[in-house]
Amino acid sequence: MHKSVAVVGAGPAGLYLAEVLAKRLAGAQVDVIERLPTPFGLVRGGVAPDHQGTKNIVRQFERTLQRDNVRFHGNVEVGRDVGYEELRQAYDAVVFATGALQDRRLGIPGEALPGVYGSGAFVGWYNGLPDFRDLAPELPGGAVAIIGNGNVALDLARILAKSEAELASSDLCAHARAVLFSARLTDIYLIGRRGPLEATFTPESLAELGALGRAVPLVDSTRIPAAAEGLEPKEQKIKEQNLELLRGFAANRPELKPLRIHLLFQAAPVGVLGTERVEGLRLEHTRLEGGRAEPTGETFELPVSTVITAIGYRSAAIPGLPFDERRGRVANAGGRVEPGVYATGWCRRGPQGVIPANRTDALGVAELVLEDLAERPAGNRPGRPALERLLAERGAEPVSFADWQAINGAESGRAEAGRPREKFTRVEEMLALLGRERTAARTG
Repeated sequence: MHKSVAVVGAGPAGLYLAEVLAKRLAGAQVDVIERLPTPFGLVRGGVAPDHQGTKNIVRQFERTLQRDNVRFHGNVEVGRDVGYEELRQAYDAVVFATGALQDRRLGIPGEALPGVYGSGAFVGWYNGLPDFRDLAPELPGGAVAIIGNGNVALDLARILAKSEAELASSDLCAHARAVLFSARLTDIYLIGRRGPLEATFTPESLAELGALGRAVPLVDSTRIPAAAEGLEPKEQKIKEQNLELLRGFAANRPELKPLRIHLLFQAAPVGVLGTERVEGLRLEHTRLEGGRAEPTGETFELPVSTVITAIGYRSAAIPGLPFDERRGRVANAGGRVEPGVYATGWCRRGPQGVIPANRTDALGVAELVLEDLAERPAGNRPGRPALERLLAERGAEPVSFADWQAINGAESGRAEAGRPREKFTRVEEMLALLGRERTAARTG
């Protein structure tokens, strides 16, 4: 018998790994199991809607899912439609690539007030992830605070700041456009506990803030170091580019455009203010000691009506799968979870790195899988037939790759002129579409 592998998660990490195993395991069956009807993970639900070039990676992933020995099983959730132990018994190897979707919390007073949102939820909302379709964020106008100093924080600021015309060629969802384009924002605060040298955003993302039509980026020049020193050459080049961009922002005049983006460094949130909803944010100035942000005791307040946190994510625990609660990720040793079970991507190492980093991670874990399978007897697990039997017995509604192509075509077909797609944002909508497609196919 040929060996069978289940890859749980159809994002970049899972699909990079599936491609390697499908190529190198002669005759193997590789089943990609995804809880949503749609593949591609955060390429679809996390990449900014105005970064369409980044999303072109899906063409490579489509080729993987169309390989003869790869099968896509969408709308199948481990823990709901099939159990962890059932997968272990059915497949020679099971690899989890389920990402990290849960927002980390600040742990400060007032965080539970209406008007505070995690970046994962907020980005998922405007990108059409069904999990967050009903988030209904309030943007009453005035000022928004975004807490975080990475590319996600910059993405949030840019999407909030762009005009309707600037987002006309994006795949920003209709329900989000209605909210964002009616918001009357005057100020966006980007807040980091440490300084520019410790920020993790890239020069490319930072530069985009300087090219916005209706927003001007501003920064206090006294917070910008004179130079980046003592770093590896590649890292030093990146930091120097960031510093040069920030110096340009420091020279901007706030009255140039109707919306101001303030980059605040060395400021740590200590409390969200308000009674019924967000009315402000209390921050504490910090000092840097050995790259760490230490409190100074000096506080100040910002009159903001919305707070978005972009401080990292956790993976969701799956019943039966070993989980490291403290780190918020699958418990593993270098990618191995327990015999025959592996983890890759953000659920293995935490939410670090961009899409290419997930490729590197997936290639490394694929080598572990290949090494372990080479030491075992020829495949003697039922694999795909067992999965399909369990799903049929439980009345699950798995979505095939052909089904996804029907969803994809419908999304493209209903988009406004100039937009690549108008996403379906509810699972029920997608399944209803597929029901109509199947009925039409049967009736000719």
